[in-house]
Amino acid sequence: MGKVIINSDDFGYSRGVNYGIIDAYQKGVLTSTTLMANMPGFEQAVELKKQLPELGVGVHLTLTCGKPILKNLQTIVDGDSFKPLNFYEQPFMIDEEELYQEWNAQIQKVFAAGITPTHLDSHHHTHTFGGNQKVVVALAQKYELPVRGNFERKDEVKHVDYFERYFDDVGSEDFSERQIEESMEEYLEKLLDQLRTARTTEIMCHTAYIDQELLNGSSFVRSRVNQVEFLIHSDFAETVRTDKEIELITYKDL
Repeated sequence: MGKVIINSDDFGYSRGVNYGIIDAYQKGVLTSTTLMANMPGFEQAVELKKQLPELGVGVHLTLTCGKPILKNLQTIVDGDSFKPLNFYEQPFMIDEEELYQEWNAQIQKVFAAGITPTHLDSHHHTHTFGGNQKVVVALAQKYELPVRGNFERKDEVKHVDYFERYFDDVGSEDFSERQIEESMEEYLEKLLDQLRTARTTEIMCHTAYIDQELLNGSSFVRSRVNQVEFLIHSDFAETVRTDKEIELITYKDL
């Protein structure tokens, strides 16, 4: 039997994102999410989590979106906001101790809100870039938390056996933007086989409803709404709910 975590990133981004995640959890097959400690929807996300004790909530370490929690940072900010993603998509140099302290502050803020995190991952996968890997490994070991296993140093921390990175394509309305090469039917059939056979799997997704905050801050919008519907109403979701070879879990069950 395969144990499967279905995790939606960006909890705390905004109210619309939060409600999309909650609907995908309460009405669909979502089991887990990761929380952005520095974003406007954080407090509401915390209140929603308190009403849903079985929802797995990790920390979505943030380095390219919004403003940091700490003040007087030098190498990871432009003005009072984080540097953009394109800074990290080329050779870069930052103060790793500065990054450690900021990410540690984000984790601490989640603990202080009354949430014990289940795991760590990062917005735009920034924990996978260069020396950032050293930082996330150190934090994962400090807090004894699993990490999304999409980086070279994953064997130094607890992680699932298989990570599915292309599930966002189920929400895409533009075939030219899809990452998969086969048909959606073929992709989902192969994915179900993978879920049944891998010992542990994480499916990454991004569920949300559209609000002004999301429209203003992200170019990845419409697909998120479609993913909410898919995780609630699709044949895939029904199969995941009922298949005796698939067990839905959270990272705390690893």
